[in-house]
This record gives sequence, C-alpha cells and structure tokens, in this order.
Amino acid sequence: MLRYVYGEDLGKFPTLRDSMFAHRAAQFRDRLGWDVAVDANGHERDRYDAMNPLYVIWQRPDGSHGGSMRFLPTTGDTMVNDHFRHLAGAEIRHPLIWECTRFCQAPDAEARISSGLMLGALEVGLNFHLTDLVGVFDARMVRIYRRLGWEPTILGRQGRGRAALSVGLWTCTDETRPGLLDKALVSAAFSQAWFDDSFGALPRRMAAAG
Repeated sequence: MLRYVYGEDLGKFPTLRDSMFAHRAAQFRDRLGWDVAVDANGHERDRYDAMNPLYVIWQRPDGSHGGSMRFLPTTGDTMVNDHFRHLAGAEIRHPLIWECTRFCQAPDAEARISSGLMLGALEVGLNFHLTDLVGVFDARMVRIYRRLGWEPTILGRQGRGRAALSVGLWTCTDETRPGLLDKALVSAAFSQAWFDDSFGALPRRMAAAG
C-alpha cells in the first residue's frame, strides 16, 4: 500500500522509517556510489530530511519499506534551487510546484513498486492541485520514467552517459492516472483511499463539492 507521511510523523512508523533510510544508503551510497552522508545506524539522510518533507512510501505487508519519494514545496529550500539552478535555467519557486527527490526502492522491490511510487507522486499533485513536480534525476531514471508512461519535460542536462544529470518537470494531469494505476495493479478507489487515510477527504473532494 501507499502511505503518505510527513517527516515529523515518521516516528509513528519506526519499521517503515528505519528500513527506508537504510535502503536509501544501500541504493545511493553502496550501489550508485554517491557521496552521501550515512550515520552510525546505516541510515542515509540529508538536510532536506530535517525540513518536515512529505514522504510517499510503498509499505509492504510486514510494515517495511518497499520504495519511497520525498516532496518539498519549492517556496522553501530545495535541491533544485540550492544546487541545480544552473540546469533548470532559473529559480523554480511557485506554490503549485513541489520538488520530488530521493526516488528509492528496496533492493528486492517487485516491479510494480516503481509504478506505485509514481502513482503516489501523481496523487500528491492532483489532490493538492499542483501544476507540476520538479526533480533532479540521473541517467538510469530516464528509461524508468519512459516505461512508466510519465516522462518529464527536460529543463536542462549536464554530463554524458551514465553520469548525466537532468532537471525535469512532470505535469500533473488526470490523463496520466489510468496508465499508472494499470502498471501499479491498483484500483482508482484504493489509490484515493490510501491518500484519504493519510489526509482525509480534503483537497480534491472539497473542491468538487464546492
């Protein structure tokens, strides 16, 4: 299932929290060789994790982490504006654009989890009435986004081959949702229910009722 958790509430789900940060270390430091900070517990965190981000997490039946992404409004500090503004071409700061980072999967993640994470990202966009999500991603993700059917508009790129980094914008539209639901093997009702379990039937349904 998908769980939507703000950083300040991660302590309510210790197994989910600890396995997520451990899997981030396994993916970003051990497998990809990124220069990231890993603490004595084997958890990868950076300063943006201290800013109460929203995490979209695929939770397995045993309560552990299957995959996750991290979201922050671009009205505050973000990786794109702090470190990759030169790739974006300008500062991206708008209340209806949020940054998504740290796309991570468990080492033994099943195939549908990547689709599930992108579905969760889209639910964040649609339910909070965002126009776009912005993120920095490496070359390996290009093929994944293409396969999932939700490719970003590339704003800028540096490097070549596997070392290439890009900044992209994902436009949040209802038309993208059916394809992601199919690939994630999730019904529309379940996907919305997972969101509502975390936030209540607030942004989207209140707008529809009004």
